[in-house]
Parts: sequence; structure tokens; C-alpha cells
Amino acid sequence: MPESKIPSKCPVELFCEVMGSRWKILIVWNLKDRTLRFTALQKKMHNVNSKTITTHLRELENLKIISRVMYPEVPPRVEYSLTEYGKGLLPVFGAMRSWGLQYLESEGIPAKKC
Repeated sequence: MPESKIPSKCPVELFCEVMGSRWKILIVWNLKDRTLRFTALQKKMHNVNSKTITTHLRELENLKIISRVMYPEVPPRVEYSLTEYGKGLLPVFGAMRSWGLQYLESEGIPAKKC
């Protein structure tokens, strides 16, 4: 059997490469159950600067984690939502949230809604 020319990759390493930024994680979390326009997403992320959000949105779009729809209006309206790949991350994010809640509770730290 001929050897594949595509190098193998560790799935955990891949996940870290894809979601290795806290901004990417927050973008996916904020899109978990709704489509958002850029400004609404920026507000949910406590007004992180637009260049940072734009950079991460482009990366997530290139990775097919989110989709970007631009409506031909004046001014242009752009909406972001999760793709099927992006929705596949939600159980992981749910587990992260559960772990965080357990940890906060055990340390006596109040959890805030996010």
C-alpha cells in the first residue's frame, strides 16, 4: 500500500490549533444559539477591538467553523453563524462550562452568566 503524502496529525493538537485563542472560543460561544451581526458580537465580547475580532472571524471562516453572510445593502449587513463543524464543538464547550461551574462552586466563587 503506498504511503500517504498527507502528514498525520494528532486530533488534540488540531483542536488546540483551531481553538487555541480565547477570542475564537468566545466567538463560538456567543454564536452557539444565534446568528449575530458584527456589532452585536463585539458588544457580547465586551468591546474587544474590531481588528482582533475581524482577524479571528476570518480564521474561523477559513476553517469552516463559522459562516459569514453579507447582504448587499447600504450600509452592508454581515451576519455570522456556526456551521455544522462549529456546532460540533458545542458539546465540548458544554463540558468546559460544566467543569468551570464545578470548580467555581468548590472554591466558593460566584459564577456569572456568560
